[in-house]
Amino acid sequence: MKQVEDSEILQKFGVERTRNEAFNLLLQKYQQKIYWHIRRLVIDHDDADDLVQESFVKVWKNLGNFRSDSQLYTWIYRIATNECITFLNKKKLKNNVSLDDVGNELAESLASSTYFDGDKIQRKLQEAVLKLPEKQRIIFNMKYFDDMKYDEISEVLGTSVGALKASFHIAVKKIESILLNED
Repeated sequence: MKQVEDSEILQKFGVERTRNEAFNLLLQKYQQKIYWHIRRLVIDHDDADDLVQESFVKVWKNLGNFRSDSQLYTWIYRIATNECITFLNKKKLKNNVSLDDVGNELAESLASSTYFDGDKIQRKLQEAVLKLPEKQRIIFNMKYFDDMKYDEISEVLGTSVGALKASFHIAVKKIESILLNED
């Protein structure tokens, strides 16, 4: 199936009678990418499903106001990332734990997840990523797993490219250290 251009989706969304079709095209194009982005941040499948739904509800409500000064998918990633950060902060407050402890809690949930079907190496990498501070974890996931360019991540997070490069480099060094010291 041919991938629809964002400009076509936005054009169709602007017309009342093709709005639902446009949104369905947007979901086909981005829902799976956004699911995996969110899933790597919150680990739990059910939480990820809920956050995907909440993210796309916000996209639906705000797409009419989207200004094309950024790319559509970075705008959607920003919404999804903010939903994840809000969710993790609520989890931290509800359980009265630090964000580092939330990372440990997510690692435990990864270990017991029936939805995780990766091999031992993938699990070790995910557990190491979960030990990173939240911002480094988000940057690492977007660069490593989502294969986003620094300028795209900068658009999503509102952080300079230089700071992102430094954070990614530090995250990679921490992950290497964690993985080398586990054996």
